[in-house]
Amino acid sequence: MTRWETHVHTAEGSACGRVFGAEMACVCKQLGYDGMIVTDHFYHGNTAVSRDLPWESWVKQFCMGYRNARAQGEKIGLTVLFGWEYSWNGADFLTYGLTPEWLLAHPETIQVSPKAYLQMVRDAGALVVQAHPFRMAHYVDAIKLLPDCTDAVEVYNGGNTDIRFNERAQWYAESYGLPQVSGSDAHEIDRFSGGVLVDGILQMAEDYGKAVWEGRIVGLIRDGKDVPFGL
Repeated sequence: MTRWETHVHTAEGSACGRVFGAEMACVCKQLGYDGMIVTDHFYHGNTAVSRDLPWESWVKQFCMGYRNARAQGEKIGLTVLFGWEYSWNGADFLTYGLTPEWLLAHPETIQVSPKAYLQMVRDAGALVVQAHPFRMAHYVDAIKLLPDCTDAVEVYNGGNTDIRFNERAQWYAESYGLPQVSGSDAHEIDRFSGGVLVDGILQMAEDYGKAVWEGRIVGLIRDGKDVPFGL
């Protein structure tokens, strides 16, 4: 069994990120994780990258947090994978399994409608997880639930300020029979509290999706504690 942090922001890619990718990787390793997935805020969200840049330059800068975390991870024995968090007026969708090279080849990801985006990345093999679906905050204009457009639900989010947001997310996942996952939503080094327990190892971008679809998520990390399913 391996421990994975699935929702991490870096100062390179997210305007709300407070710590650079390399340091986030070090802290993640110190806390006993085997790997982490960098999920910086994408183009329509709270990105740290200027939208005035040409697409190639934008993608290169956007991926710096991931690349720096991965380089550090290779030194310390932490596997680091790539993802991003797509935003639709406060409704956020974690996108896993696609590479920086795929993103570079698809500038239309920032032009299509949100539902068309979700369809496009899933058709390309991505796992789409709705993050903190019941969070209420100043930047959330409305709660949007798209069970037919997502593959799993983040039922524990370490960044939620009200336990009811997580409880409602779990109710939603159970109501629709969607797989349940967890993530810290870490923007700082003291915010690691979530993640998933995986039966097996993850090495490639697409491996997390395979683990979810094959039922190899065997538990969640909540409030820093490992909670295997069935307990």
